[in-house]
Amino acid sequence: MAWSRTLVVSREETGKQFFLDRYRMLGHRLTGDEKTPKAIRVNTIKTSDAEIMETLTSLGVKLTRVPYLDHGYVVEKSGFSLGASIEYLLGLYSLQETASQFATQTLAPNAGDVVLDMCAAPGGKTTQIAAYMGNKGLLYAVDVDRRRVYALENNLERCGVENGLVYHGDVTSLDLGTRFSKVLLDAPCSGNYITDPGWFRKRSIEDVHRNAETQRRLLTAVVRHLEPEGTLLYATCSLEPEENELNMEWLLSNHEVTLEEIDGPGEKGLTEVFGQRLSEEISKCHRFWPNITHTQGFFLAKVVMR
Repeated sequence: MAWSRTLVVSREETGKQFFLDRYRMLGHRLTGDEKTPKAIRVNTIKTSDAEIMETLTSLGVKLTRVPYLDHGYVVEKSGFSLGASIEYLLGLYSLQETASQFATQTLAPNAGDVVLDMCAAPGGKTTQIAAYMGNKGLLYAVDVDRRRVYALENNLERCGVENGLVYHGDVTSLDLGTRFSKVLLDAPCSGNYITDPGWFRKRSIEDVHRNAETQRRLLTAVVRHLEPEGTLLYATCSLEPEENELNMEWLLSNHEVTLEEIDGPGEKGLTEVFGQRLSEEISKCHRFWPNITHTQGFFLAKVVMR
């Protein structure tokens, strides 16, 4: 059965306390003031971890390796903007939050794959995919926003990506003429308060449900694009179960897919949401909670076509 809910929004269904109460009902007493440190990802297309560590350390930057990431480092100290250095402009590293880096790492693309990045702009994860592929294979990067596609193209050029094809268009109707062994859907979502100080003032439950509908359209498109036994990595930076576990419950009920277990920091996916019991399969999904992982909120699901 497809999951649905009649949308009724009151004045109380928005604001900081409303969302904090929701998170408490999901088992987490968040304050709304949690932070995530700045982080970088080394671009192995152009350099190595050792080389960039040596360079940045000589410039007075203090970095700490993130133990669950292949090439990720937390910035402990820097006397200058790491987004304006020569090394950044040369594409030796990217600024990328730690939970975000873990998404592509979980997808684990390689040189033998044909990969689709469905909502690719501005390109942080796209360049990470290319690095894992060793700049080989085929990487399709699609985004619906023409202005953001410019940023995507600039990022690919800066980071030395040579195996990428960039498309401007709506991936739900775009015919790319091929099927993919691996797909990343870093879905448009409601975001979270960790990376947006004004988030609580901007968001309502209506936004959450509207985004969940968009995500289900994109998930339906994935089925058309994936080859048999192909893998989708679904990711959001939302804490809201409507955009995460409930969408995966909907996907399992409406398409021939299974979920694979994800190991890492954080917690398993929720199998009970506001009194609604979900399939135990949903526990194979993965959540980054800010109070546990000291990252932004993040959700991951590894989906395999039957």
